[in-house]
Amino acid sequence: MSAKVFSSALMGIDGYLVEVEVEAERGLDSFNTVGLPDAAVKESRDRVKHAIKNTGFEFPHGHVTVNLAPADIKKEGSAFDLPIAVGLLVLTNQIKATRLDQYLLVGELSLDGSLRPIRGALPIATKAKASGFTGILLPAANADEAAVVEGLEVYGIQNLQQASDFLQTGNTIVPHNLDVNSLFQEYSKYLVDFSDVRGQENAKRAMEISAAGGHNIIMVGPPGSGKTMLAKRFPTILPPMTLDESIETTKIHSVAGLVSAKRSLVATRPFRSPHHTVSDAGLIGGGQIPRPGEVSLSHHGVLFLDELPEFHRNALEVLRQPLEDGVVTISRAAMTLEFPAKFILVAAMNPCPCGHLTDPVKECTCNPVQVQRYLSRISGPLLDRIDIHIEVPAVRVQELSRGRPGEPSTTIRERVINARQIQLDRFKNKRNLYCNAQMSGKDVHEYCKLSNDGIQLIETATKQLGLSARAYDRILKVSRTIADLESTADIQTSHLAEAIQYRSLDRSLWK
Repeated sequence: MSAKVFSSALMGIDGYLVEVEVEAERGLDSFNTVGLPDAAVKESRDRVKHAIKNTGFEFPHGHVTVNLAPADIKKEGSAFDLPIAVGLLVLTNQIKATRLDQYLLVGELSLDGSLRPIRGALPIATKAKASGFTGILLPAANADEAAVVEGLEVYGIQNLQQASDFLQTGNTIVPHNLDVNSLFQEYSKYLVDFSDVRGQENAKRAMEISAAGGHNIIMVGPPGSGKTMLAKRFPTILPPMTLDESIETTKIHSVAGLVSAKRSLVATRPFRSPHHTVSDAGLIGGGQIPRPGEVSLSHHGVLFLDELPEFHRNALEVLRQPLEDGVVTISRAAMTLEFPAKFILVAAMNPCPCGHLTDPVKECTCNPVQVQRYLSRISGPLLDRIDIHIEVPAVRVQELSRGRPGEPSTTIRERVINARQIQLDRFKNKRNLYCNAQMSGKDVHEYCKLSNDGIQLIETATKQLGLSARAYDRILKVSRTIADLESTADIQTSHLAEAIQYRSLDRSLWK
């Protein structure tokens, strides 16, 4: 005799169906779990045993076997505790669950029978709906997160007793309801604003262009010039997230265990700022069972790398693929997974080890060899993938003491939204193309045509600055964005000249 309970596990950022089959037979007391379980799944034996006893039920005697199907995919985590416990209670006729095949069960059990929150509630709920289940039973702390999925009955369970009562009668609790649109509006507010920034008008202009076209940007300047302050306010001028973008981003954060019960929806553009000691696996993602890294947690948002030359060389070089493709591909012997990673890279660095090479007040103490060694930590191919390079000078005291606030984020965002709408209209017949930074070489040739004066200007700049073919394309993309901000159909020479200016800084420093 056996019992079957439906559950789910995570593969990448998606859930997949797992059938938990429980069987008991006479013999010495033992408990075996098969189906490629990891250590956390195997340890469920002790959690389930004590949870069943402390809830007032009896743990079955004899040889108990738990099979997690499909058996050829490795299972991890503690979310199988609840379905295993329910399966044992059904198997021993301690509860009569007539609707067990209508619900998907997940949850980690405490020794007293209460349920702890799990990772990945949103993708698991999405899978439950796609598989045709009526509802899902999961820990109450994950109910808000799972209720984002419309058309699925979500039941937040406090303990094993409540789960068993519901499966027998169905009248003990009501489905958890959530007004997703109201929650989305409530959470879509930022706590910082560009009006806090005094001075740095050139840097603000470059940030506006970056936001309007989705361009990567690097800021070079002395300590205290406001690079980090500008970067933290950059998400506030990006177009507001759509509900679909919010749900997709929330799925990634849910898999990483970063969604809390108090904030079950990611409604603002993500801003991730990993420390420079981060490993390449922490940045890109990985592990024996791959999990998303910082670039995927920045999906639809901003990845800020402060003190860029201090990052490990390997960590920086693995950024090339996601910067180009918008996805991260992680291959293992048993599987190959893709994590989305469409983000805007904002980087900041000092011009030299001491930081005062370009400071007009403080004298630099570095010799040329030290400066060159410091700058050479960033490879040319990585710099070529950063569209805009700007110098952020030290702020003058007069600008700091000026009482007048800067331009607010809402005003800048309106211009950015208008420019993005022009791009959406331009690319309406292009699949997966939403902003200028995503244009391919063919698209650049089609949409970034220059006048004779413009051709002559960019040819001269390319020869004098020694720019690569990739840098040439990125200049055209940035100039296209500048023209969109001015609602101009054609790229004018002034637009092209400004775009070239944003590529000249790295060549003057890196020579």
